[in-house]
Amino acid sequence: MGNITVRKENGNVPAHAAALTREQLRAEPFRMMRDLMGWDPFGEMAPFVSQMPAGFAPAFEIKETKDSYLFKADVPGVKESALEVTLTGNRLAISGKRDAEREEQTDTFYSYERSYGSFNRAFTLPEGIDAGGISADLKDGVLSVTVKKKPEVQPK
Repeated sequence: MGNITVRKENGNVPAHAAALTREQLRAEPFRMMRDLMGWDPFGEMAPFVSQMPAGFAPAFEIKETKDSYLFKADVPGVKESALEVTLTGNRLAISGKRDAEREEQTDTFYSYERSYGSFNRAFTLPEGIDAGGISADLKDGVLSVTVKKKPEVQPK
């Protein structure tokens, strides 16, 4: 078993909820319910949407540095062989797949919130990228894709 520390502040009340004043809680009663119970009052308006399984869609972070563009995506559980990074012209496409774990007929799920499946994201890059200067790396569940800029478009 790992040594993961679970931090609890003020009992089981989330730290951000404990920091709210009484006036803020009175002004935003639904916020208090969401924070304390994880309840979304508007989630009941669309009961069929919540029953549909959501596909796997990793969160991306895109950053520009002076000499490159850096794309980072959280892809925990995705194998390196299941990822594909393609640069066509100035169009960067990133796709992959996270496979579901094998289920036994005797297994009973009490909650099923993890998502599995394929994803495909595409980004249009500005002019001045170096098509030969692209690299990708997967480390600790984070995919990092670096696209270099041509020297003539880099700031001096």
